[in-house]
Amino acid sequence: MEVRAAVADDAERWDCYVDGSPAAAAYHRFGWKGVVERSFGHRTHYLLAESGGGVAGVLPLVRLKSRLFGNFLVSMPFVTYGGVCADDQEARVALLREAVNIARRENASHIELRHREPLDLGLPAKTAKVSMHLGLPDSADHLLKSFDAKLRSQIRRPAKDGMTVRSGRADELDAFYDVFAANMRDLGTPVYAKDFFRNILEEFPDSTWIRTVYTRDGEPAASGFLLGFKDTLEIPWASSVRRFNRSSPNTLLYWSVLAFACEQGYATFDFGRSTPGEGTYRFKEQWGARPVQLYWHYWLDGGGALPEINPRNPKYRAAIACWKRLPVGLTTLLGPRIVKNLP
Repeated sequence: MEVRAAVADDAERWDCYVDGSPAAAAYHRFGWKGVVERSFGHRTHYLLAESGGGVAGVLPLVRLKSRLFGNFLVSMPFVTYGGVCADDQEARVALLREAVNIARRENASHIELRHREPLDLGLPAKTAKVSMHLGLPDSADHLLKSFDAKLRSQIRRPAKDGMTVRSGRADELDAFYDVFAANMRDLGTPVYAKDFFRNILEEFPDSTWIRTVYTRDGEPAASGFLLGFKDTLEIPWASSVRRFNRSSPNTLLYWSVLAFACEQGYATFDFGRSTPGEGTYRFKEQWGARPVQLYWHYWLDGGGALPEINPRNPKYRAAIACWKRLPVGLTTLLGPRIVKNLP
């Protein structure tokens, strides 16, 4: 078993392996290397395990380093999934061993590996988050009939208020970003640069879309960024404008996206990650989605407590409260400089 750094010439072999591996997620695809490097300027380490002349596993790693949040490696930052994707335990061990070597050379405090299954490598894990998945029927009509009367009524409500849905890609990016940036400010979270989303659209033109709900007056009220991979359509980023909550644009957005998933022949819709019991979890649960446990594993240099670089950490409470009071324009200027180092 040999593990080495993948280069551009390995992209086709890498993606061929990812496309055929049941353990792979969309974010294992080689194109994310360029997306992360162009969008954030981070150093990446894409590890390729080979045995007998064939690919036995892959591990994409991104190094995040800042004075504020520290120096560490993540697979994959900014998204829900990543981690070791390999044929067997030998390949998993070899990939992790090389990742640890890199972490030590770069004086990283830890490695974070985001998996959908438990990793049998003796690493501690966080299990506070789940993904919400919904199995899809063969048509949107069948899906609509499976909902209770209350949800069907909520789906019809936005249209009665004159709301409509548009689907696109780069032509919908400005509308998506305006809604997304405002929502992130309201949550007290720094926002990604618009170029991050543009780079994703350009890198994956056949599997990315944006759908936006507009008011009667043509103002974007809710918008979602969609990513397809194999038999699953995912909505990794979605937001709505709070002042339009009375008309439930978010409900129309998700119904539109679910109908689109059925029309495109996807078997599963991934609503994204949530904390059980919280509001977003209950919103996704009402559509019939069921939780899928997430396992985020950690290698820690010298042991110690698991890192808590997230909004729940009390030490960020004052900064979050302050951020919520800033003008949206200022947050879109400052946010990308901060969020690039938040995993």
